[in-house]
Amino acid sequence: MGGPKALLRLGDSTFLASACRRFGRPGVGAVVAVLGAEASRVRERVAIPQGVRVVVNDRWREGMLTSVWAGLDAAEALSADAVLLHPVDNPLVEPATIDAVLAALAGGATIAVPSHGGRRGHPAGFARGVFPALRAAPLDGGARAVLAARPERVVHVPAGPDCLVDVDTPADLAALRGPGPGRI
Repeated sequence: MGGPKALLRLGDSTFLASACRRFGRPGVGAVVAVLGAEASRVRERVAIPQGVRVVVNDRWREGMLTSVWAGLDAAEALSADAVLLHPVDNPLVEPATIDAVLAALAGGATIAVPSHGGRRGHPAGFARGVFPALRAAPLDGGARAVLAARPERVVHVPAGPDCLVDVDTPADLAALRGPGPGRI
């Protein structure tokens, strides 16, 4: 994308600021934003909402899982019962999707993921009992390795297409901004 995805624009906001606001909702005890590449630049340019904890992952070059680990450190320091993992490049997640994952975790799920059309999306929820498995996951497998290792633990929460929107290329961003329902 030519720079940090956190700085991409969603309407009048950045992907990161928008995600922080979306997750700052009832049922979410704390929002932790893990910054990696160009963390200083992101902090300078993003109006991160008040109350959001910012953690810098200096190991970001090793892979996305290192950001998960940095987020887990913050969650454990906050005595969190569970975490929702959400990459910043999934900018259209709806509050109803977040709430459905939260409800599944509150209902006893150890892992809850929103799904649409047979595909897993974001945010993925992990109860505290799964934190050790996330910490032990291989760098090249990430959180997906945890899902694959114990599929019987995964509760698939029905969700809309919002959970699948992923912006990895300039073409993805252009399509997101193009005409049609759900576009910005």
